[in-house]
Amino acid sequence: MSKSSVTKAPPNKAPAAKGPATASYERIAFVASPIPEAQQALQRLTKRYGQASPDDTDVIVALGGDGLMLQTLHKFMHAGKPIYGMHRGTVGFLMNEYHDNELRERLAAARTTVIHPLLMCACDADGESAEFHAFNDVHLFRQTYQAARLRILIDGKERLPELVGDGVLVSTPAGSTAYNLSAQGPIIPINASLMALTPISPFRPRRFRGALLPDTAQVRVEVLEPEKRPVAAVADHDEVRAVCSVDIQMDHSIATQMLFDPGHSLDERILREQFGY
Repeated sequence: MSKSSVTKAPPNKAPAAKGPATASYERIAFVASPIPEAQQALQRLTKRYGQASPDDTDVIVALGGDGLMLQTLHKFMHAGKPIYGMHRGTVGFLMNEYHDNELRERLAAARTTVIHPLLMCACDADGESAEFHAFNDVHLFRQTYQAARLRILIDGKERLPELVGDGVLVSTPAGSTAYNLSAQGPIIPINASLMALTPISPFRPRRFRGALLPDTAQVRVEVLEPEKRPVAAVADHDEVRAVCSVDIQMDHSIATQMLFDPGHSLDERILREQFGY
């Protein structure tokens, strides 16, 4: 299985939303989804502002939808470059509005949101392990028609001896409005030091609605009857099949900066979601 090496570091949290950036952002590296709308925007913007190398750039501008933004976050999470998205796709919750004009001025006025990904370590029946990061969520889901049976431990202490249902997920604040929300999980403010643990279609215990955990918590999910009731684990778009146990924690050694226009910051959008508009 594919593995990624991760160097642990003490938590180093930056404020979730900073004031206007002071950088000039002269060198811009554009990335775009393959859809025609994004490719046309890429041609217009590179002709107007040039195209810097991602290694040499001051900022990365992603053109597309939320899927493209997630790909960009994963690709450049170790680069230390701020990322600014413009909506040229389907879903644009993580993106700013698209305009051709005054891009450098918009970048200089943008507010910074710092996000940390989850780290998933999944082990299978053969004792093989795989590590992946997730900026939205890590979820475990049954692979067959039979319900999954899961045991949940938090910081080494058993909190739920058996969860029977379709599965369970752990979400970051940034991902709390995605799969977590559709599973009836809580929306978390972007600057809250929390993670959401949310059951997916739970059958037993019926009154278990999930839990809010500190973002320093270490979550372990063990699969009961893994051969009879196989379970897959997914970190954003990376999947491991037939897992026996999955360890999940927030990786504070990675701090990715996302840029948002004033009045359209990620914390503002998440707050608006809580009021249903």
